[in-house]
Amino acid sequence: MTVELIKHSASDADVLFAARVSTAGEESRAELERDPQRSAGLINYLLRDRHGSPFEHTSMTFLVSAPLFVFREFQRHRIGWSYNEESGRYRELQPVFYLPAADRRLVQRGRPGHYEFTAGTEAQHRLVDATLRRSCTDAHAAYRSLLEAGVAREVARAVLPTALYSSMYATCNARSLMHFLSLRTQDERAAVPSFPQREIEMVAEAMEAQWAALMPLTHAAFNAHGRTAP
Repeated sequence: MTVELIKHSASDADVLFAARVSTAGEESRAELERDPQRSAGLINYLLRDRHGSPFEHTSMTFLVSAPLFVFREFQRHRIGWSYNEESGRYRELQPVFYLPAADRRLVQRGRPGHYEFTAGTEAQHRLVDATLRRSCTDAHAAYRSLLEAGVAREVARAVLPTALYSSMYATCNARSLMHFLSLRTQDERAAVPSFPQREIEMVAEAMEAQWAALMPLTHAAFNAHGRTAP
């Protein structure tokens, strides 16, 4: 999985000027020129008491490369998000497939909504790797044979597995990103536990690291108040 921050308009100052318009009117624009550290308390207040709209006055666009099954989970998040994905109708899809790393936990225990994963055996890891390699290789060969026979790309792609990598632009604001992170990461600081699939969590972790560098005060307050979106 790769995540690249393409462009952004996102800073702690953006939150402060939006929040202070309620008391300062147009004079709140001065917050954009001030040191946000002076107003860390306000950001903490907004997160703590769940005044969320000031965090919507930000924007971040990420280029995400991940397997199709990650994107299908990703796009459950619709409020405050915009997506444009690579199209298998308009271009030939390249044979890039996901294979779990050796440290990927393979054995699922527990009931739905409260899963626990444990490490697989060496034999299980070998089986997963060999099976996925064979399945993906065969699927791509079938895809190519259909294209060479003149079948339309939009039909031929049906034989490809969800392990196929795709790419998309994903644009969000800080509030919608915090909601995404609250559900797609597992963190001991979270007020409400979450049990995400590891692959989408890897994407979420990369996005969080880049967001934290842009909005350190907001990120710190998010962690301090249970990693719950306002």
